[in-house]
Amino acid sequence: MKLDGDWLRAAPLQAVLGLLTEAGHQALLVGGCVRNAALGEDLSDIDIATDARPERVMDLAAQAGLKAIPTGIDHGTVTVVAGGRAHEVTTFRRDVETHGRHATVAFSDDIHEDAARRDFTMNALYAQADGTVLDPLGQGLADLSARHLRFVGDPDARIQEDYLRILRFFRFTAWYGRDLDPDGYAACAANLYGLAGLSRERVGAEMLKLLGAPDPAPAVAAMAQAGILQAVLPGADARGLAPLIHLEARPADALRRLAVLGGTDVAERLRLSKAQSKRLERLREAALSPERPEVLGYRLGAEDGADACLLHHALMGQEMPEGWQDRIGFGARQVFPVQAADLMPEFTGAALGEKLRALEARWVASGFTLSRSELLG
Repeated sequence: MKLDGDWLRAAPLQAVLGLLTEAGHQALLVGGCVRNAALGEDLSDIDIATDARPERVMDLAAQAGLKAIPTGIDHGTVTVVAGGRAHEVTTFRRDVETHGRHATVAFSDDIHEDAARRDFTMNALYAQADGTVLDPLGQGLADLSARHLRFVGDPDARIQEDYLRILRFFRFTAWYGRDLDPDGYAACAANLYGLAGLSRERVGAEMLKLLGAPDPAPAVAAMAQAGILQAVLPGADARGLAPLIHLEARPADALRRLAVLGGTDVAERLRLSKAQSKRLERLREAALSPERPEVLGYRLGAEDGADACLLHHALMGQEMPEGWQDRIGFGARQVFPVQAADLMPEFTGAALGEKLRALEARWVASGFTLSRSELLG
C-alpha cells in the first residue's frame, strides 16, 4: 500500500522527515496518521518515529533552522515546528517494565521492537516519506482492510501494560472497527479491575472520545454487558444510547450522549470541566422532564433545548414530535415581557422573585401568548 495526499506532500512535513533521512536515520510516519490516511479518514496529529536519539533530533533540527521543543525528551519525544505546524518525533522504544498505568522504556534501533509495544495492529503501521506503508508485525494491513481492531500480541499482556487500553479498545472499535475482536473483548472483561487505578482525567478523556464516534452504541452496549461501563460510571444505563443516535439529526455530541447514559457523580468520575458539568446537569434534568419542545427552547436556548428534547424522547422510546425543531426555535426566540421594575415597589425581595416566577409560569402555560398588560392586569 502507498499513501498519498496533500498532507503527505506538504513541504514542512517533508522537511522534518528529510532532516533525519539525509543524516542517515530512519524517519517514518506512524500510528493514527497512517491509519486514518489509509482509511480515507480525517487526520489530526502527525507523528514520526525514528531511530535517532532525542538529542540528535534536537541537534539536526537546530542545524536546519527549525525550532525543537523537548516536550517528552525522557520518553524520546521532541516536537519539531516547521511551517507553523508541530511534528512529534519519537525515538523507537521498547518496554523494559510496565506498571499498569505507564511503562519504563528504553530506546531502540529496531522498528519491530517499536511496533511490538504498540496497542493495536492497525496502530502499528508506518509509512516512508513517499507514502510506502510498512507493516513490521505482518498483521496491521490485513486488520485495517477488514476494519478489525486487534491487540498486538497477547491481549492480556497489552492491557496489563496500561489498563486504559480497555477503554481504547472500545473507542477504536467504535471509530474504526466493524465488530468486536472476541479475544480482545474477553481480555478487557477479565482485566476490568485495573480501571480503578487509572486517573479520572484519562478515563474521562477516553469516554468522551468514544462517545464522539459516529455510532458508539454497539461498543457501549458491549461495555455494559461486560461490566466495564458500570466500573467506569456506576448507575449508567446504555439502553437509551441507540435510540438517541437513531433520533439524532445533528452532529455527534459526546456530552449529549453522556447525558443519556446517566450515572452517579458522572462529572466527578470523569473530571469534567465546570462548563461541561453544568451543561450535563442541565441536559439530564431537562431530559427527565415532560416539558414541550417550545418550553425547552425557551428554558435552554435553541442548541441545548434541541438536545434535551432528543434525550427525553430517546429515554421514553418515542419518535420525535412533528415540527419539533421549529417549536424549539420558536421557544428560544421568546422574551418574557415582564421585568422586576414592573412589579415594584408593591413587591420586593423574596416576594418579588416569587411573583415574577408565577407570572412567567402563566405566560409559558399560555404558549407565550399573554401580553405584558394581560399579565399585570
